[in-house]
Amino acid sequence: MSVTDKIAARLPRIVSERTERGPVVAAVRLHGVITPTPTPMARNTISMQNVESALTRAFEHDRLVAVALLINSPGGAPTQSALIAERVRELAGRKKVPVLAFCEDLAASGGYWLACAGDEIYAHGTSLVGSIGVVSAGFGLNGLIERYGVERRVHTAGDNKVRLDPFSPEKPEDVEWLKGLQAQMHEQFADWVKERRGVKLKGADDELFNGEVWTGAKALELGLVDGIGTMRGVVAKRYPGAEIAIAEPRRPLLARLGLAGTTTRSGDFLLEGLAALEERARWSRFGL
Repeated sequence: MSVTDKIAARLPRIVSERTERGPVVAAVRLHGVITPTPTPMARNTISMQNVESALTRAFEHDRLVAVALLINSPGGAPTQSALIAERVRELAGRKKVPVLAFCEDLAASGGYWLACAGDEIYAHGTSLVGSIGVVSAGFGLNGLIERYGVERRVHTAGDNKVRLDPFSPEKPEDVEWLKGLQAQMHEQFADWVKERRGVKLKGADDELFNGEVWTGAKALELGLVDGIGTMRGVVAKRYPGAEIAIAEPRRPLLARLGLAGTTTRSGDFLLEGLAALEERARWSRFGL
């Protein structure tokens, strides 16, 4: 039998196997701090840039019945959170498939913003969920550079061009300006949660949107999640026989090479170290 004949003989079986294959639930991991500028020290971060390809792949499966978001994040940049959530809703509307969000250890602040991109939200009973608020943090380094005799030189056109410069003393008027920005972002965050959760929410605004974080069990009582469960458990019940396909976001090059934490320029070490401390602090706020 020729090679052509062998291939022709196998075609009916191949077509049959493909026809009999079950539905697919594509899962996208959204793990890490949400930031547009990951540092080489960061092992896992979330940004529009590094999750776009994973989201696109997830929604492109030809046997797709649902997309799952696996969220484990202490939050981070609000704009990146909003961009990713909007992209999820755009793709879901185009493909007309439901999106199920699963809160793992932590879905706080921007992490919960991402969860609200789901049509349904699930959490483990011990998950930490919520923290619907806005926080800004940084370091004041003016004392440090004075100690080492370093002179800071900044020249601007515009009185407010260098507000909250970490190398200059903090000014009360700059803090008030920052609080005004935070209030606007907080309002947008609350509006997004109300838009996505609607009548499911059970609680007054001052209870739900005060920055508090709750266990998954309490979040269920407050209507912040729809149920207690894991991705595999919920999928097995909702879509019996479905195949789960994991789409991993792109990781930074150094992390992929196993070199996260390596710096190439000594001048960057201090700033990267401070960024790593801030990343660590975001998780530590929740005891993780």
